[in-house]
Amino acid sequence: MKTLIFIALYFVFGIFLIKWFWGWTIPEIFPEAVKQNLIASSISWWTAFKFSILLSIMTAVTAIRKEKR
Repeated sequence: MKTLIFIALYFVFGIFLIKWFWGWTIPEIFPEAVKQNLIASSISWWTAFKFSILLSIMTAVTAIRKEKR
């Protein structure tokens, strides 16, 4: 149960972190790609939500594997 609560909090907090980190780092790391519109300089809340789902699944798999050991 503790693992599920952690994953849920990680998921919600992840949405905000993903959106913030994307807008902060991507334009600085890939300025030419952003200028040429090869990479988005910011992402939507929906895209951050999808990334958060992906990260939550990865966290769940890792937590389940650690519990089995």
